[in-house]
Amino acid sequence: MAANGASCEQPQKRGGGGAKDRQNGKSIDSSVRERRQKEKEDRLSLVVWRRPVTTLHYFLLETLVKLKEWTLKLWQRRGAVFLVLVLCSLFSIAYSTEGTHQQYVEYLEKKFLWCAYWVGLGILSSVGLGTGLHTFLLYLGPHIASVTLAAYECGSTDFPEPPYPDQIVCPHGGGLEENISLFSIMSKVRLEACMWGAGTAIGELPPYFMARAARQSGADPDDEDYEEFEEMLEQAEGAQDFVTRAKLGVQHMVQRVGFFGILACASIPNPLFDLAGITCGHFLVPFWTFFGATLIGKAIIKMHIQKLFVIITFSKHIVEQMVSLIGSVPKVGPALQKPFSQYLEAQRNKLHDAGGSAPTDENWLSWVFEKVVLVMVCYFVTSIVNSMAQSYAKRLQQQRHSDEKTK
Repeated sequence: MAANGASCEQPQKRGGGGAKDRQNGKSIDSSVRERRQKEKEDRLSLVVWRRPVTTLHYFLLETLVKLKEWTLKLWQRRGAVFLVLVLCSLFSIAYSTEGTHQQYVEYLEKKFLWCAYWVGLGILSSVGLGTGLHTFLLYLGPHIASVTLAAYECGSTDFPEPPYPDQIVCPHGGGLEENISLFSIMSKVRLEACMWGAGTAIGELPPYFMARAARQSGADPDDEDYEEFEEMLEQAEGAQDFVTRAKLGVQHMVQRVGFFGILACASIPNPLFDLAGITCGHFLVPFWTFFGATLIGKAIIKMHIQKLFVIITFSKHIVEQMVSLIGSVPKVGPALQKPFSQYLEAQRNKLHDAGGSAPTDENWLSWVFEKVVLVMVCYFVTSIVNSMAQSYAKRLQQQRHSDEKTK
C-alpha cells in the first residue's frame, strides 16, 4: 500500500513539476520576447537625425567589420580572384596595345560599361540596403520617355552615336513619324531595360541566401525580415489583417506551385517579393529554380510590361492630350500648361540642335526633377548609414548575450 501510494505520488509530483515548467517556459518566452522588442526599439532609434554621432560611429565600425568579412571570403576564393585578375590584365594589355583590334575593344568596353551601369541601378533598386533606390522612376523611366519623345519628333530611332546615349540628337534627314512604331521604340531600349531587370533579379538574392543559410545551420539569422517571416508562419492560422493574408498568399503560392509561382510573383509589380525570396530560401528551393524564375519574370516579362506602359504614356498624341487637359483646368490651367509646353519645346529644340548646346533658360520642371532626384539619393544614402549602424548595434547586443551565457 505504501509502495503503491508512493508510486501514485510520483506521477502527481511529475505532473505538478511539468505544469510549473510550462509556466516557467511561458514566463521565459514572454521575457525573451519583451527583451527582443526593447532591443529592437533601441536599434530603430539609432538614426542620423536622432543620434548622429553614435550612428556615424557604429556605421564606420560596421563598415570595417564588413570589409574584414569580405576580405576573408575573397581569400577563401583566391583561385577565382586570381583568374579574374588575369583576365583583367589580359584585357588591359589588349586595351593599351595599338592595332586593328582597337575598334572591337572599344565596342566591348562601351557595351560592358553601358550594361554594368543599368545592372548596378537595378541592384540598387531591389537590394536590401536600408531602402531601395527607385531607379526605375529616377533613371530608366525618364530614359525610355526621352527616347519615345525623340523617336516621334525625329521620325527615327537611329540616333547618331556619339552623342547617344549620353545625349539624343536627331539624325540628319530624319524620317517620317509614320515609320515609328511601338516595337521600334521597344527594340531601341531593350538592352538597358533587360539589364536593369537582371539587376533587380540579382538584388533579390540576399534574402534567399540568408534564409537558406539560416535553415541549414539552424542559427538565428541577423535579419528582421526573416524573424517576421518565422512569426508569420507561427501565427498563420490566426491571421486576420489584409497584409498578413497577402504575405501568406505569396508564401503558399511559392511553396506549392514552385517555379511558376515564383515566375508569377516576379512578373508583376510586387512589393512582397522579398518574402518570396525568404520563402524559397527557408524551404530550400534549388538556387536555379528561384533565380531562373526571378530572372525571367523581372528581366523579360515585367520589364516589357513597364517599358510598354512608359512608351504608351509618353507617345506624342498622349502627351499632347495631357498638356491640353492641364490647360483646361479652371483658373490655374493656363498657368500650369505654360511650363509644360515650354519644357517640351525646349526638348524638341535640343533634339534638332546638332551642336548639343543646352538652352540658356532652365525650365522649373527640370529643376524640380533634379532636386527630387537629389533628395531621394540623399535619403537612400542616409538609410544605408542607419541600417549599417543598426546592424552593428545588433552585433553588440548579441555579443552581450553570449557573454552573459558564458558567465
